Amino acid sequence: MKNILYLHAGAEMYGADKVLLELVSGLDKTEFNPIVVLPNDGILRNKMQENGIEVHIVDYPILRRKYFNPKGIAEYSATYFNSSKEIVKLLEGRSIDIIHVNTTAVLEGIYLKKKLRSKLIWHVHEIILQPRAIYKFLSLLIGKYADKTVAVSKAVKQHLIDSGYIKDNQVEVIYNGVDSDRFSPNVDNEYLYEEWNVPKDAIKVGMIGRVNAWKGQGDFLNATEGLLKKYPNLYLFIVGSAFAGEEWRVDELKQEIAEIPEHDRIIFSEFRTDTPAIHNFLDVFVLPSTNPDPLPTVVLEAMATGKPVVGYRHGGVCEMVKEGYNGLLAEVRNPTDLAKKVDTLLSNEELRKTMGEHSRDRLLENFSIESYVKNYSDEYDRLTAEKY
Repeated sequence: MKNILYLHAGAEMYGADKVLLELVSGLDKTEFNPIVVLPNDGILRNKMQENGIEVHIVDYPILRRKYFNPKGIAEYSATYFNSSKEIVKLLEGRSIDIIHVNTTAVLEGIYLKKKLRSKLIWHVHEIILQPRAIYKFLSLLIGKYADKTVAVSKAVKQHLIDSGYIKDNQVEVIYNGVDSDRFSPNVDNEYLYEEWNVPKDAIKVGMIGRVNAWKGQGDFLNATEGLLKKYPNLYLFIVGSAFAGEEWRVDELKQEIAEIPEHDRIIFSEFRTDTPAIHNFLDVFVLPSTNPDPLPTVVLEAMATGKPVVGYRHGGVCEMVKEGYNGLLAEVRNPTDLAKKVDTLLSNEELRKTMGEHSRDRLLENFSIESYVKNYSDEYDRLTAEKY
């Protein structure tokens, strides 16, 4: 039995949270024993415990902008070592074969690798553009300390290599997967028509994602505002919440929606747990991220429910959407072009249906949860077979 220690950056249920849950739940428990340590309590802990996963809470620091100053560095260093020692004490008497760090925002794996005499897998979900010094620094650490680096997409792999600190043979691409039974065209969504007061003949276009500086809610509204005038039966949906302390972003978004004349056909909802139903409710899914999204889980979920995808032409979405087959890609940060691509699908119901069917087929072929779990299981076996 191999003990795998997982470190993560939070306890919510967004993309990286979901794929971690899928991984630890899907492992063969006769071969692998997952032990998850989270920095705070939340819904992710509850979901893991429901699936019989061992979970602990240790308040370790997550690399955020608030630490990017002399005072922050001192605070981070102190809490880093104290919390890392707490994790070592928590695991006293247990042999840890592999430490799986599920984000570049968690550096505790470096300390724990030495103290626990374990192999370290660094699972990289991020493409860090700014601050560039942080991108370089994290790439240096990953290249130096990871026994294996796993990127969620070819775009992420290339971004790491471009740093100059990581070689091609140090990085493997393992695509995330989603549960194609949980996310499927058969998920009931009828209750959403009544809850959101949406007519049955509505065309429904939406996005799901955290409300932050680059997920593109503003571009989504800019692209679709004119379409609301063109299509009287068009309804828009934006689902997502902000980081704690950034709730002002949600207030600004609500104000922006209120200023649109057709705001009565724009539904905004903060984070929800019924995303399978929401994905199946939509006719078109839009990913308007203004920075390159590494491998957005929401796109995989949309594909699994059989929906066409429209996004900007950068990041991991270019590996998920085969243009003209299961979706359309627009010029980056160009809401006008984004609007044209969405309009192409709104004006052609048969095209929406065909591309949606292709999305489901592409998901099953390339991004299944079974392949995702198997690829990681194989990687764990390879690492533990190597001598220290």
